[in-house]
Amino acid sequence: MHSADSKPDPSFRAIFLLLSLVVLGFGAYTGCSSGSSNTGGGTPTPTPTPMATATPSGNPTPAATVSDVLTYHNDNGRTGQDLHETILTPQNVNQSSFGLRFTLSVDGKVDAQPLYAAALNISGKGVHNTIFVATEHGSVYAFDADNGSLLWQISTLLSGETPSEDRYNCGQVTPEIGVTATPVIDRAAGPHGTMYVVAMSKNGSGHYFQRLHALDLSSGGEQFSGPKTVSASFTGTGDNSSGGVVTFDPSQYKERPGLLLLNGVIYTAWSSHCDIRPYTGWVIGYDQTTLAQTSVLNVTPNGNEGAFWNAGAGPAADGSGNIYALNANGIFDATLDVHNFPNQGDFGNAFLKMSTTSRQLAVADYFEAFNQSTENTHDTDLGSGGALLLPDLLDSHGVTRHLAVGAGKDQVLFVVDRDNMGKFTAANNNNAYQAISGALGGEVFSMPAYFNGTLYYGASGDTLRAFPITQARVASSASSHSTNSFGYPGTTPSISANGSSNGIVWAVENASPAVLHAYDATDLNSELYNSNQAGTRDQFGSGNKFIVPTIANGKVYVATTNGVGVFGLLGH
Repeated sequence: MHSADSKPDPSFRAIFLLLSLVVLGFGAYTGCSSGSSNTGGGTPTPTPTPMATATPSGNPTPAATVSDVLTYHNDNGRTGQDLHETILTPQNVNQSSFGLRFTLSVDGKVDAQPLYAAALNISGKGVHNTIFVATEHGSVYAFDADNGSLLWQISTLLSGETPSEDRYNCGQVTPEIGVTATPVIDRAAGPHGTMYVVAMSKNGSGHYFQRLHALDLSSGGEQFSGPKTVSASFTGTGDNSSGGVVTFDPSQYKERPGLLLLNGVIYTAWSSHCDIRPYTGWVIGYDQTTLAQTSVLNVTPNGNEGAFWNAGAGPAADGSGNIYALNANGIFDATLDVHNFPNQGDFGNAFLKMSTTSRQLAVADYFEAFNQSTENTHDTDLGSGGALLLPDLLDSHGVTRHLAVGAGKDQVLFVVDRDNMGKFTAANNNNAYQAISGALGGEVFSMPAYFNGTLYYGASGDTLRAFPITQARVASSASSHSTNSFGYPGTTPSISANGSSNGIVWAVENASPAVLHAYDATDLNSELYNSNQAGTRDQFGSGNKFIVPTIANGKVYVATTNGVGVFGLLGH
């Protein structure tokens, strides 16, 4: 597939928590918390708020937060919203007042989104707002987010190991493969908080390894007897099977999608190196405090391919413990059982809903395009983009809808009803809630963002487009779009706002040098700033295709091929 890989109002309780924490001068934290206390020496660190709670409908209600970014695209719905940005506004984000403050130099390409933890107590160094950066050289860094000083650095490589080379000269992650996926942080796990990271490596004998690391936020030290070597098997006769069992081969995969932390389990989803078989579609879960494997699901166990790419987007999750992800090209069993599920359990090229009841993964529902066979043949599959969960929405009949959106290489914007995703029909029509053709001007190797009733999409070679949502229906055409286009792979936007006001859409152009753009969220035709406006002053390095901007506490952090550019108000 992937030679072109990137491939309602808060509750009263949440408002009370937020106001209380602001008065105290503390930060509250997004939904990765297990609810345990977090203590350490020296100045006390803030206590995280509990994980986001579920509404009766099962849609996640965002927990109160000030500025932390602890997971890919800010939350488990993957909306890309930071709704507590009080410093940056459409009035002060301009070339006179805003620009590059400094750059963070690291030892390899940064494909993972940088993560941010406010007021973190660093071992022996006091309290710092901290930005975490993981590299393809297998390193993880903690920097002071405000002045760029190095707080700690660790290597995920064991003795005698190196990062993996560019497997088969694939070229998708090159020249080396270490940490590709965005980690996830739980500030309440362990004595000082924990970052979960997956890294690939090889030893001198040519053996490859995938390992899950649990790193202490204060020092980078391994926790919970980590790291845990990833291994898995699943009943099936598909690729790399023997005796009716499919085996996970660490050399054939990379952990591309961001990690998901859900109800005490770290979920990993796996992509291949280009389309080089043998490979199948794996999702593997690990207990966050013991690193013991909890569950394994293979979505093409009796077929082949069907990996998870998602432009680096982590699988999304709702408040009822269901996981959503787009699957890439691979075998789909068009012969259905009595429940309209593939009779061999092969879900290639599907929009998947996976349940996690009793921590056991299973496909609970799915949507499959009627022309899946043609899309597989022509490599125009769905799995090149990421899935986003919309908030609960009322339709024209007053019915609450629980929707998710996704798009891939066929340029169709799919909206699915998470309560009834549509499954598959061989008739010449799609059973999706909406299937919007012609809305996007290019293939999708990116992730959308959501803010204030609007969906933002940046397809490859296309402008960044805003799609209003009215009565639980996504508009068939954009209400506004950027004046500039974004070359391959398009752009994954992020949002900063103070509640529902001062919305800014941030997007990065994969160019040399890379370009950071800022737009008024109410009108993408209004570009507030871009990093080329001041000549070379704000240039921050060469771009790469997996860039996702991170916004926190008045600064914007943008990864490059050899570091992170840090933007903010000039003179502050």
